Formats: sequence, structure tokens, C-alpha cells
Amino acid sequence: QVQLFESGGRLVQAGASLRLSCTASGRSVSNRPMGWFRQSNGRDFVAAIGGTDDNTYYADSVQGRFTISRDNAKNTVYLQMNSLKPEDTAVYYCKVTMSWTDYWGQGTQVTVSS
Repeated sequence: QVQLFESGGRLVQAGASLRLSCTASGRSVSNRPMGWFRQSNGRDFVAAIGGTDDNTYYADSVQGRFTISRDNAKNTVYLQMNSLKPEDTAVYYCKVTMSWTDYWGQGTQVTVSS
């Protein structure tokens, strides 16, 4: 079993940058695809990174502003968020799928003021 812990969310002004971290414990996620999602109304896809190829994928709403990356030595995935907008306000979650089971962290709140 794996546990995920997100951190880095806080209140910022529009145009600011934040970096979120998602650190896994219990098992290595270094070869697993991982994703970031956010929830304001429903839970929406934000970004994903491949397991072995490190290909990245983004929602249209964050393309060009957000960057997902990973540090396998730290068992951590990051989400660099630039040019933040009020509509980016949400609780951000990371997810990994292992043995056909989705594991989620507890989320970290990002609030962007106008």
C-alpha cells in the first residue's frame, strides 16, 4: 500500500507562482504514471506524467502555465504552477494507480485572489 501526501498550497494573488509536492511513502512510485487533479465543483484532471517515459499531459486550461515533474530519488511528483488565476482555486490532489487501485492524497488547498 502507498500513502500520498500533498503540500505547498496556500493563498496567493493572481499572477503568482506555486509549486505543489506529492510525496509517496510505503512503496516506490518511480515507475508509475502519476497525476494531479483538482476539485472545486467536480474533481478534474490537471496534469499527468508517464511512469517510464516521463511523457507529460495537461488539461487545456493549464497548458503552458503548469508543469508536472518527478524526482524518483525523493519518491515525489511536483506541480509547478505559474501565472495563477482565480479560477485555479481548488483543492489539489495527486493520484497513483497500483495493482488496479487508485490511491489519493488528502489534498492541498490553493486559493488565488484577484
